[in-house]
Amino acid sequence: MVYNDHDKYVAEKNWSARAMAVKRAMVHSWVNYRQRAYPADELLPIMGEGVNNFNGWGLTIYDALDTLWIMGLYEFFNDAVATVTNAVYYLEKTSYVPFFETVIRYLGGLLSAYSLSLEPALLERADDLGRALLPALNTESGFPMYAVNTVSGKTTRGWSKDVLWAEALSCQMEYKYLAHLTGNMVYYNKVEHIMEVMYNANITHGLFPTKWNVNTGKPTNKHYSVGAFADSAHEYMLKQWLLTGKTEPKTLELYLKATEGIINNLTYVTPHRKLLYITDIDKKPSHILEHLSCFLPGLLTLGTHTLTLPPRTRQVHDWVAQGLAYTCWVLYNEQPTGLAPDEVRMQHYADPIEGRWITHLEAWEAAGRPNGVPPGVAIVHDIPDDEVPEYSTMKSDYLLRPETIESFYYLWRTSGDEVWRERGWAIFVSIEKYAKTEMGYASVLKVNDPSRVKHKNEMPSYFLAETLKYLYLLFTDTELIPLKTWVFNTEGHPFPVFEGQFQNNNDTYPIQQ
Repeated sequence: MVYNDHDKYVAEKNWSARAMAVKRAMVHSWVNYRQRAYPADELLPIMGEGVNNFNGWGLTIYDALDTLWIMGLYEFFNDAVATVTNAVYYLEKTSYVPFFETVIRYLGGLLSAYSLSLEPALLERADDLGRALLPALNTESGFPMYAVNTVSGKTTRGWSKDVLWAEALSCQMEYKYLAHLTGNMVYYNKVEHIMEVMYNANITHGLFPTKWNVNTGKPTNKHYSVGAFADSAHEYMLKQWLLTGKTEPKTLELYLKATEGIINNLTYVTPHRKLLYITDIDKKPSHILEHLSCFLPGLLTLGTHTLTLPPRTRQVHDWVAQGLAYTCWVLYNEQPTGLAPDEVRMQHYADPIEGRWITHLEAWEAAGRPNGVPPGVAIVHDIPDDEVPEYSTMKSDYLLRPETIESFYYLWRTSGDEVWRERGWAIFVSIEKYAKTEMGYASVLKVNDPSRVKHKNEMPSYFLAETLKYLYLLFTDTELIPLKTWVFNTEGHPFPVFEGQFQNNNDTYPIQQ
């Protein structure tokens, strides 16, 4: 792929050609992994070597399976399936695998690839792996331990003695779908028990703390976020409702409660440009916007597209989605490299109440809705050179993350507004220019200074599982994975929506409400 070709694609707005450019990026990533790193977990794209940093079972193979299938790279897919068919999830006695990461990446990858290809070996390996990981849930609360040995079933804690909320609530899609496919109700009941704890939790203002005690199942802090420690938990409340054919109303209630808490408490605007952003709170707001939080516009858009909501609630959710997605785009567009930093600190009002977006929304409504669009949602023009952008960089690296592109995909698919495709293309052009290496793609350091751009020697598996997949789906006119019948897990692995029952041969196992 020659970088100058991109100018032609921009001029022609040839979406098919743009999708093919992403497909070539996938081939470049996969071929270099296969030739230089296989069967290690990930490719080191500067050294051209492999590294085992996620269990040593070939993580990139599992994360890439469904992307290879969706892009029609069947020769590569079949080669990967041949490897997975003979997989044995073995560990030494002193070794452990992280439950959360293994579930969303390995198990999610297997289940998605099976649902697309119907290769029996993929479901067999998913059943093997799901069973081997299950002892992590054998705790007093039913919440997962951080890591588990897949041979002995022994577990261990991670860096935190507590369970992160995202880790507790990001196994339900995988295990419920596995239960649906196998008829094994143990899978369903184990993860639904965690949801029962959430249903009965004494939560105020719709805010769920980021840490929970693994023994008591009670919160251990008062830190609230949609970024690290919490992001995928927000996803899985809505997505469980959709995946199970809208048969679990309690998960929908949790999603709506949590979303209201986010909008009323964690959503702010900057003083002058009125950039809408999401932050975390621990007694007071940090005003840090994480790239991880840029998944939220996509989730809100999926909700307004699939749920029956009161008109004002739907409008508010749409406004937050539009405003935050635009801010996430600004963080890319205003960097000299066209790539967003991993964290920024937003300028803010001295009074936190005054800075909340909901405060500005209510004032705008009371004034008769001037200009037709509330603060935080209108397009912000480029800033003059003598003005500050109203944010400062905290972590200046672009780690090949997918969240902003993921949101652009949902926004385009549900609205038809091609501005989101154009913005996604601009990001891809920057990835090609700054992240592509001779032997793969690498995270980019110092995105705010092209003269100091360097590469981090890593190509995370999620680059193949999510970033390239969402870019490809964004540029493909045909809806290859219809949002009405498929639901993506937090690692970008799509599962088909199923009805509210589990089947095993001729036996039916009703969902327990």
